[in-house]
Amino acid sequence: MELLSRTLARVKPSPTIAVTTKAQELKAAGRDIIGLGAGEPDFDTPQNIKDAAVAAIAAGKTKYTAVDGIAELKQAICAKFKRDNGLDYTPSQVSVSSGGKQVLYNALMATLNEGDEVVIPAPYWVSYPDMVLLAGGTPVIAEASLQTGFKLTADQLEAAITDKTKWLIFNSPSNPTGAGYTWDELKQLTDVLMRHPHVWVMTDDMYEHLVYDDFKFCTPAQVEPRLYDRTLTVNGVSKAYSMTGWRIGYAAGPEKLIGAMRKVQSQSTSNPCTISQWAAVEALNGTQDYIVPNNEMFVRRRNLVVEMLNAAEGIRCPVPDGAFYVYPSIAGCIGKTSKAGTVIENDEIFATALLEETGVAVVFGAAFGLSPNFRVSYATSDENLVEACKRITDFCASLS
Repeated sequence: MELLSRTLARVKPSPTIAVTTKAQELKAAGRDIIGLGAGEPDFDTPQNIKDAAVAAIAAGKTKYTAVDGIAELKQAICAKFKRDNGLDYTPSQVSVSSGGKQVLYNALMATLNEGDEVVIPAPYWVSYPDMVLLAGGTPVIAEASLQTGFKLTADQLEAAITDKTKWLIFNSPSNPTGAGYTWDELKQLTDVLMRHPHVWVMTDDMYEHLVYDDFKFCTPAQVEPRLYDRTLTVNGVSKAYSMTGWRIGYAAGPEKLIGAMRKVQSQSTSNPCTISQWAAVEALNGTQDYIVPNNEMFVRRRNLVVEMLNAAEGIRCPVPDGAFYVYPSIAGCIGKTSKAGTVIENDEIFATALLEETGVAVVFGAAFGLSPNFRVSYATSDENLVEACKRITDFCASLS
C-alpha cells in the first residue's frame, strides 16, 4: 500500500522558503551570502505590541481560546475594517487563524469540490495554486504582463471565468510585483464579477499599509458594495506591524462561510496562539505612528534597488506601488553564458547561477507563474541592497 497521498503529488514545496533555506545553509557553511528572498520586514516588532504580549503572559492569558479568535481581537478587526476600509462586519463574520496562509487554506478547503476552478492572476504568490490543488480544485492562471504593469485587465478576467469558476483570488499590492490596482482599475474587474454572480472573491490585502507615493489602497468590497455578500476580505498583522513570526491572519465575510472555515480550523490547528492574539489586539487598536516612517524607509530602498537594477545590462525593473518587492525582467540575459560556463536558459537557471557565482539569493520568476523574471525583497539594509545590486550588475555585465 502506498504511504503518501496522491493529492500530495500534485503540489510542490514553497520555492520562497526553499531559497531562504538554501541561503541560510550556504551562509552557515561560511559563504558570503546576501539573502533577498525573504518576504518579511527587517524591522523589529514595535515595543507596544511586545509589551502587550508580555502583559498577557503575566496575566495568565495562556489558555485555549475560541477556535477562531478571542472576542477582543474580533472587535478590533471589525473596528479596523470600518476605520480603514469603510466595511461593516460583526464579530460573527470574522475568523482569526495562524497566519494569513491558514485563512486562505481554510476558505479553499471549506468551499472547493472536485472540478471547481479558481482564477489566479499571475504573477501570483507561490502558495495560491498549490493550496487550490490541495483542496481539490483546479487553478486557472490568468497571466498579466509587464506591459499592463503586472495587472490583470477586465478582458483577461472575463476570458478566464467559466461556469466552473468558484473563486477569484485577488492580491493588491502584489507579492511578487508590488503592483497595486487603483480604484478605477479595480472597478473594471468588479464590473466583470458583477456579471458572474456564481464567482466569489478572495482578497489578500496583506500589504494594505505598505503603499508608496500617491497610491491609494482599495479592496473589492469597498469598490463594489454589491460584492460584499460573496467576498472574503483577508488581512493580517505580519507585514505592516513586523509580526511575521507571531502568526496571526484574519478575514471577514458571510457568516455561513466563516462558520465553515471555523469547522476546518477546529479539526486542524484549533485556536491561534493566545499570546499572539493579545499582541494583535494592541497592533490594531494601538498607535499606528510607525507605519509612515517605516514606509519612508521602504521607499528609499525601493528607489535605490530600481535605479541600480535598471542600470544592469539585460534587466528591466518597473517601479512598484507597494509591498517590498521588485520583479525585474531578465529577458535581455536569456541565452547568454556566465563566467562559470552556465547557459542562462531561463530565470531559474539565472537565479541558481547568481547564488552560486555571486552569493546573492533571489527567487526565480517561474515560481510566481511569470518568466523570465526574478523577485527581490528589499526588506533589508541599504548596505546589503547596494552590495547585492552591485553583484547582480557585475554578474549581468559578465554574461557573454
